[in-house]
Amino acid sequence: MTAPTATALLVFGRGVTRTAGGWTLTPGGAARVRAAAGYVERHRGAWPRAVPVVLSGGWAEACEGAPEPPAGSREGDLMLAEARSLGLDRWAELRTETRSRSTLENLLHTVEDGLLSGYAFDAARPLGLVSHPWHLPRIRYLAGKVLGLPGSALLDVPVTGGAADPAGAERLARAAVRIFLAGARDAAALRRRERHMVAWLRRTDRLRRRPPDEVTSVTRPEIGSRV
Repeated sequence: MTAPTATALLVFGRGVTRTAGGWTLTPGGAARVRAAAGYVERHRGAWPRAVPVVLSGGWAEACEGAPEPPAGSREGDLMLAEARSLGLDRWAELRTETRSRSTLENLLHTVEDGLLSGYAFDAARPLGLVSHPWHLPRIRYLAGKVLGLPGSALLDVPVTGGAADPAGAERLARAAVRIFLAGARDAAALRRRERHMVAWLRRTDRLRRRPPDEVTSVTRPEIGSRV
């Protein structure tokens, strides 16, 4: 059985790096754009018109209080420049989302900005998710919540190269997402719970990094409180 071709692609960012000349995509972010370009190149005969490709990435470092990049240097902007350099604009309708600070916000802002409006996704016409294999399970879970799509309406477009598997950190993030976001559906509740989750993950990371004799106790936050 032939696998269906994605009706649209949603490409997830992987961060930006400051350089002497300004800002640039991380190797992982650039690899994701290349993977999207490769997918469109391989399948361009399957679409009657230019396929929409949403390049989603804003300013992940905002959560840590880092200064805002100058205009045109947010991740979605840099992804767009990379896509054009690869000639992706010849076969695709490129759309950008430049406000997000997390995977959840990638999806929320894509919906709120109407970047996939007018498209219905199902098993025969799936939405393509472009990211590294270790990231895709978390994306699928969040896409089910934000977009209301079953797994059969989502198509993995796995990326190789550019970013090492964060292993334990990603497993922890995946588990935390399922715990903290359980039962939440609307955007406000998802955002509120994500803030609690991020605070808990940071605290957990700080405790993990402390010398053993400095760690006296670990109190798990009340997941149900104030969310």
